[in-house]
Amino acid sequence: MGEMSSFQLGVIGALFLSVASSVSIVICNKALMSNLGFPFATTLTSWHLMVTFFTLHAAQRFNLFESKPIDMKTVVLFGILNGVSIGLLNLSLGFNSIGFYQMTKLAIIPFTVLLETIFLKKQFSQNIKLSLLLLLVGVGIASITDLQLNFVGTILSLLAIITTCVGQILTNTIQKRLNVSSTQLLYQSAPFQAAILFVSGPLVDQLLTKQNVFAYNYSPIVLAFIILSCIISVSVNFSTFLVIGKTSPVTYQVLGHLKTCLVLTFGYTLLHDPFTDRNIVGILIAIFGMGLYSYFCTQENKKKQADPLGSQMKEKDAAPFLGPQKEGHEVKNLNKDSLV
Repeated sequence: MGEMSSFQLGVIGALFLSVASSVSIVICNKALMSNLGFPFATTLTSWHLMVTFFTLHAAQRFNLFESKPIDMKTVVLFGILNGVSIGLLNLSLGFNSIGFYQMTKLAIIPFTVLLETIFLKKQFSQNIKLSLLLLLVGVGIASITDLQLNFVGTILSLLAIITTCVGQILTNTIQKRLNVSSTQLLYQSAPFQAAILFVSGPLVDQLLTKQNVFAYNYSPIVLAFIILSCIISVSVNFSTFLVIGKTSPVTYQVLGHLKTCLVLTFGYTLLHDPFTDRNIVGILIAIFGMGLYSYFCTQENKKKQADPLGSQMKEKDAAPFLGPQKEGHEVKNLNKDSLV
């Protein structure tokens, strides 16, 4: 019971940190990009990852965590994949309408479910699928305003969905199978994510904005917001790996849509963004779907605890906001260094 309570507290802490830091960085970046006119999102993300790596490197030097070597091929491919997925998501936003971009983000959950069902043999109950459907409908109602399709934008969106889903599934799988913590994995992979975005970011941003990040006039207030954004990003990146490792990629996406609802609410409350009855109805439906998802996951975990042998034979994706997820110790001993 003590171990279970500790796990639940860890999950609650990870979820709270993820929500708080993500909402904070969205508000900070919105001020930076919309109000101060700094449009270079991909390059900014590369700076985020570099600051995250140097922060973790300093923490490791002070023995705040132990670095664990991971097979170089696994780390490089994982880092590049995550870096490419970020670039593709930004390109998708640039080449599509905001409504279609929101549809792209909504499609990540069902595609993740599909991939985990096919390749990881996970099984999702009808109750879980129903709660996810309600969540997606609610977020769609609240956030999608227009749908404008074009060929290039559609291809970029499909590639963004695939790379994002695979990257998040690997984030969970690597931590479980190689027995590494979220901090250790982020520390090993952040330099490669930063490198791919540091090289491609200025090109992607120039393609989308027709401006050169190196020719931009950096005022003191812009620099202050960039520094603040980089500081918050350390918490965002750390909590992302932590949440996916402790729960599942699907639960992380559910949490992401909770952040969307909170951002819409804060935008109306703090920034006086337009807010309609449709937004309210959509947010309420989404929150109801999230509640059902957490409830059904918790119930399925209780069944797994009551019948541990059955749960080993028939694994389900039951990683709720408050429920423990047992790791398969038998796969950890196969190979602790490489997944490739």
